[in-house]
Formats: sequence, structure tokens, C-alpha cells
Amino acid sequence: MRIKYFQIIVFALLLVALNSCYSYRQVGLLQEREDLPQYDSIAYEPYRLQVNDEIVYRVITMDQTIAKTLSTNNTSTGQYANSYRIYSDGTVDLPFLPPIKLAGLTELEARDTLRAAMREIIPDADVKLSMYNKRFTVLGDANSGTYYIYKERMTIFQALALSGDLRNAGDRRHVRIIRPHGNEEPEVLEFDIRTNTIIDSKYYYVYPNDLIYVSRDPASFYKQTSYSGFLALITSSVSLLITVLNYIPGLW
Repeated sequence: MRIKYFQIIVFALLLVALNSCYSYRQVGLLQEREDLPQYDSIAYEPYRLQVNDEIVYRVITMDQTIAKTLSTNNTSTGQYANSYRIYSDGTVDLPFLPPIKLAGLTELEARDTLRAAMREIIPDADVKLSMYNKRFTVLGDANSGTYYIYKERMTIFQALALSGDLRNAGDRRHVRIIRPHGNEEPEVLEFDIRTNTIIDSKYYYVYPNDLIYVSRDPASFYKQTSYSGFLALITSSVSLLITVLNYIPGLW
């Protein structure tokens, strides 16, 4: 009877230990499972400039003196000397120009707007414009940091890869993106990153100023990330059980 009691306890410990390893179902990406959330595909929307965004621009004209005076780019070093912030009314103040409303425009639309304004004083002016603060932030169990958006249509997978990928302890079921909208309340998007239907959904692309938050999975306290940790858990559990049983009078 005592031997059976001991065997039952050991078997229970083994079950707990086996359940303490991460599986593909728990941490795998792009899974095709019906029990995971199914997200609808939507058309990609380009980012639109918002209040507190900053722009840099370069004026191209045959008159190099005017070009160097008006551009935020130092042509000798290639470095941007100044950036211009979009104020709370949606406008930006640029040298020799009246306030120009850029909030709500894409980068291409803002470029065309600035080009039209420049051509009122420089007939042959062309303008190159880009967003200066094109960055996103990662917090939580995905290596925290702020990273530059180096391409159009950066995906959530590319963004997390820049930060060093998700840790096993990260809660993949409840990844959140906090997305500001100028003077309005920020939008909080929560999604399960494991499903393959995240592709082309509203959660798929990362925009400037996004904050990606990955919380720690509460069940990760009992999880092991390697076989060595798994074996150590079994060994320590059995050793503890034997030690405790040796101190129980009359059990053996």
C-alpha cells in the first residue's frame, strides 16, 4: 500500500513536470487552428501625420544658395540639422512660409502640399519630405526598446524581430498595440499573435508611434524553456518527495 502511495505521488509529479514545457500550440506563430481567433483581412492604410509628429525636408532647385537656406538637410554632411514639429492645430511653421496644415496627410500628400507652397516663391522648386520620428516602442517580454521603422508596411513580426523576438514567457494570446491618434484618445488593439489570420488584418502592420506591449503569461511561472530545466525540475521534485517521505514515521 505504501509503495502504491509513493508511485501515485511520483506519477503526479511527472504529469506536472510534463505540463511545464512549452509546446508549439502555446508559442508557435502562424498556426492554422479553428480554436484560435479568426481575423478579417483589410486594405492597408498609409500612415497619416499627427500632432507632435516631426518632419524633415529638402528643397531641390537650380539656385543652390536658396536650396541650402531652405532645406533641413546639410548637403555637406548629409545629416538633418533641424526637424519641424506639427503643432496642436495641425500646422507646421517652416522658414519663409506661412503655417501649413499637414496633420491628417500622408507623407506623399504632405510633400505635394509643401512643394506647392514652395513653388509660390521658387518656381522650379521640388521637395523631398519624410517623417523624422518614424519609430515604434516595444515593452514587456519581447526585449524592450525603441526602434526605427525602416520600410513601408512593416509587419508585427518584423517589428518584434528587431527587438529580439518574443520570449517564451510572453503572453501570445493578449499582445497589445497602443496606437495614438493625435489629440484623440489612443486606440488599444489586443490580439492573439499565434493565428495565421493575423496576416493582412488590422493588427498586422506597425505604424509610427505605436507601442507594442507583451505581458508575461501567468502560467509561465511553471514552465521550463529547455530540457535541462525540465530534467532539473523532475530530479529536484523526486528528491524533495523522498526526503519528506523519509521523515514521515511508519510510512515505510
